[in-house]
Formats: sequence, C-alpha cells, structure tokens
Amino acid sequence: MTLYHFGNCLALVYAPYHMAYKFSGVNEYASFSKCVYAGGLYIFTQLCKMLLLATFFPDSDNLNTTGEYNVILEILKATVDFADLVGLYFALNSVPGKGHAKILTAAIGWASAEAVVTLCVPLWVGARGSEFSWRYVRWCAGAGAALVRLAARAALVWLAARHDLARALRAPVAALLLAAPYRALLLRAVAALLSLPQEHIARVALHGAHTAAVALAALAMYAIQTQQNAY
Repeated sequence: MTLYHFGNCLALVYAPYHMAYKFSGVNEYASFSKCVYAGGLYIFTQLCKMLLLATFFPDSDNLNTTGEYNVILEILKATVDFADLVGLYFALNSVPGKGHAKILTAAIGWASAEAVVTLCVPLWVGARGSEFSWRYVRWCAGAGAALVRLAARAALVWLAARHDLARALRAPVAALLLAAPYRALLLRAVAALLSLPQEHIARVALHGAHTAAVALAALAMYAIQTQQNAY
C-alpha cells in the first residue's frame, strides 16, 4: 500500500511535465536536450545562490537572538532569487524557435529539475512510510502549480527582453518581475496577517490564487504582444 501511495505521488508530480512536453508541441521546435540544458541551468543557479547566501549571510540563523522576525534580513536573502530570472533568461536564449516554444521549453526543463531536486528524496523517505499523509499529496500537487508559475515567469522574462515590447506593457512586466523574488516572503506575510496555520488548506488556496493571477496576467500580456507583432 505504501509503494502504491509512493507511485501515485510520483505520477502526480511528473505526469503534468510529461504531458506538457508531449502535447504542447514543444518537441516540434526544441529537442529534449534543451529541456535538460534548462534543468542544468537551474542546478547551476541554485549552487550560485547557495554560494551567495553562504558568503553574505553565513550566520543569518544566529543573527537575531531575540527570536523576532528580521524583515530586512529576509528581504535581503530573498533578493538573491533574482539569480533565477538571470538563469531563465539564458535558458530562453538557448532555445530556437517561436516565443511559446522558448517559454515552455525553459519552464518545463527548469521546473522538472526543481521537482527532481526538491521532491525525490522527501517522497522516497516519507511517502514510502507506514502511514498515509496528505502532506505529500499537497507537495506533489504544488509541483504542478510550480510549472504554471515558472511558465508565467519565463513569459515575463521573454517579454522584458524584447526590444519591441509595447509601451503599455513595460510597467506591469517590470512590476511582476521585480516582485517575483519576493513571492514567498509576501505570501508568508499575508498568511501571517490572516493567521493561517502552516499547511492549512486556506494557505494552499492562497498560493494557488496568486499563481493563477500571475499566470493569467502573463498570458494576457503575451497575447497582446504577439498580436501586436502580427500586425
């Protein structure tokens, strides 16, 4: 039974990535090696972020001895996540073809590597345990949401890199990109204001609503830009 639960969790994590690659038409524009390259960029980017955090914030867990939440320190640590945008930029530039092919290839490769790195060991150790837990189901469902979130982020990076970006789109694209590294910090602040417990269904709904809103905004701006280019 535990092995069956483990298999279900793996399918819930990786089936959306396989379906996105197979049925989105990405394989017609870019080979599988481009997705692997984007995944390699993810791993390299995370290593660079770890090096930056270890260099500039070596004792960040021990800096605040009063037990209070250090907002400035958390903001500075979250700023390191701008490296993810740089990594996505290089991943997009490595893919030939149209804009949607670049965006989906970079997002699938990046998100797949993130799912492998962050979920494989916890699922192998935890989901194969003696008792069923909804925690792992939520983690696996979150991996699908991560693919949507990263596709939206890749679309925003692609839009920001264009020289012919519509003037009306420059401000919203820049605002969403500047807020992207602070996503987790902002959502934790909102959850704290609403007194939402850790791993509560309302907190999951909050994350899902934020992902959906950003994804719809990115899709709308991408559609506007591509329609403008068609004329």
